[in-house]
This record gives sequence, structure tokens and C-alpha cells, in this order.
Amino acid sequence: MAIKVRTVERAGSTLMERLYLPEIIKGMGITLRHFLRNLHDSKNIIVRDYPEQKVEIPPRWRGRHRLTTREDGSIKCVACFMCATNCPAKCIFIEATEREDGVTEKMPARFDIDLLECIYCGFCVEACPVDAIRMDTGIFSVVTDNRADMVVTKEQLMQTPGMPGCEPTKEEN
Repeated sequence: MAIKVRTVERAGSTLMERLYLPEIIKGMGITLRHFLRNLHDSKNIIVRDYPEQKVEIPPRWRGRHRLTTREDGSIKCVACFMCATNCPAKCIFIEATEREDGVTEKMPARFDIDLLECIYCGFCVEACPVDAIRMDTGIFSVVTDNRADMVVTKEQLMQTPGMPGCEPTKEEN
């Protein structure tokens, strides 16, 4: 049985496409066309006065991370390293320690997330077997002028509240 091989013509093989100038002119033409259309019909331009006018955030929005706690205030995380292992950006750093209260075997002594490396994919949330990490804070604007401030510690993650209405039901717990 012969395998059929299909050759796909590569884009950008002609001389005019390799020069890039005609493509740049086409792109500038599209930009100019949109500019002139918006200039002529300025009433249909959607403008949001951020930060005075807040954005409506859908409930499934993946915002900044938070760590959940039990009813007694202790951390739910059992330091299983599944979130750190599943993270494609490798931005989660965990150090485990023994737990003294007898609830579980381990707990994180250190749980840091480097938000500059994070790609906000949500794989850490999906990998967590005890629903200890969530991305339902509604925080989408994480801004600072210092790189060290973008590393969020365990204490900061535990103090971050979730969005109202995003708490799990009794069946999910």
C-alpha cells in the first residue's frame, strides 16, 4: 500500500512576497481603511473609560490565583506537587513540610507563584485533587514596577478573596 504524500505550497515563495514591501503596503492600507471608517462614523466606536468603568468579568474567567482554606482556616493544599508538575511554564514552587494537626500528611511550607512566568492556562487548577488552588479572583490587572512583587507567596495567595458567586457547591467539595 503506497502512502500518498501531499506537497503544500509554501507561502512567501514569490519575489514580491519575499520583498515584504507590497505586504507592508497592504497592511497599512487595511489600517488606513479602518481609521477612515472610524473617523467618519465615530458614534459606533466602543470606548470604555477604564479604570472608572469596570469590565464585566464572566464567571469562568481565569484571573489571578488564590489558595483555598478549610473551615478552621488551615490551608487545603496537601503539597502533592501535582500543580507544579502539570504547569507548562514551571512557575509554581512548593516546599513541603509535615503537618502537625493530623488533618493530612503534608502541607506546603512554601508555595510561590511567579506571575511573570505564568501563562494563566488553568492547568494547575485542573490538576489539584483537593481543590486547593483556584483562579476565580476576578483580578485581571496585575501591575507593578518591581519584579520581586510579581512572586506571590503562600500567605498572599491565602488572603486573596474569590469573586462573589464563584464558590463551589456542596457536591463539588
